[in-house]
Amino acid sequence: MPATTEGTRKYAARLKEIDADHFREIDGLLLSSIGLGTYLGDADAETDESYRQAIIRAVELGVNVIDTAINYRFQRSERVIGQAFRDLESAGRAAREELVVATKAGYLTFDGNPPPDPRQYFHETLVQTGIVGPRDVVAGSHCMTPRYLEHQIDQSLRNLGVHTIDIFYVHNPETQLAEIERDEFYKRLRVAFGFLETAVKSGKIRRYGLATWNAFRAAPSARDFISIESAVQCARDVAGAEHNFKVVQLPYNLAMTEAYTRPNQKVGDHVVTMLEACRQLGIAVMASASILQRRLSRGLPSSIAGRMPGLHTDAQRAIQFVRSTPGIAVALTGMGQVEHVDENLFVARVPAAPQAVSQIFDAS
Repeated sequence: MPATTEGTRKYAARLKEIDADHFREIDGLLLSSIGLGTYLGDADAETDESYRQAIIRAVELGVNVIDTAINYRFQRSERVIGQAFRDLESAGRAAREELVVATKAGYLTFDGNPPPDPRQYFHETLVQTGIVGPRDVVAGSHCMTPRYLEHQIDQSLRNLGVHTIDIFYVHNPETQLAEIERDEFYKRLRVAFGFLETAVKSGKIRRYGLATWNAFRAAPSARDFISIESAVQCARDVAGAEHNFKVVQLPYNLAMTEAYTRPNQKVGDHVVTMLEACRQLGIAVMASASILQRRLSRGLPSSIAGRMPGLHTDAQRAIQFVRSTPGIAVALTGMGQVEHVDENLFVARVPAAPQAVSQIFDAS
């Protein structure tokens, strides 16, 4: 069973010490405004165990959004999420329908650890099996053909130990633009979305989106820029107004504010920011890199602390900035250790502070 309206509401109601604003309704689900990311860390058993404990602790403290990708730590991040979910359910701490799991695919990945001969590994596991053709891979690392995405979704389902992925992203699709022209890119995106609509119908995924790094922050003239309006049109072309392209993920933090400040997206005849474009198009926005791999966890200007009372650390203030920005649904933060979970989830006890966000931008 995927995450459900009833399940996520039940989860939110159980968290008595959490501020009511911590949960936001997205596509019928109540999502925690802080999500746990699983990108960083070594591919070893010690890191697996640390993540397992951190995920369990985060769910106990108010996180019901867990973000990963099949290539994170060579599939180990997905597998440890699956183990944590089983542990939570067996202990009666959380049910599957209360938790929202998001994963991504697009990059070629190993299984568990890098093999001695990567080229031979990919040839044997992907090319000889017919999953990837000789012209499918771009930039030596990226593929988003239906055959490959289907293979990756099936593997992610096994890794996670779930029947349905709540949010599935095409991972950094702008990588394709390094080698193909824009018209060809949108043609490939349309084909990928067509397949993902069938994956929704079959119950393997519930909704889909694009997880990006540069695509939605760049200038329209940049090689790796993607128009969110054009992406939505791709979904409309294959599924009409009832398409399931519902979410995008992009980096947003105190050092990378383009989604809020840079008018680079065209919707109709108007040029607007990415966050405003998503609001108009009905797309939810998940912010990655909320504390920029801990680079924003210390040394912030004292003026920021003054605008965010009730918080004790710069990491908390950086997370508060992201989750308080109008248009951001979830602030994703990498949390691979219990002590980081305890520190970061203190933010969920205080109201969001959109006025502080405005003051920060006004001051700059």
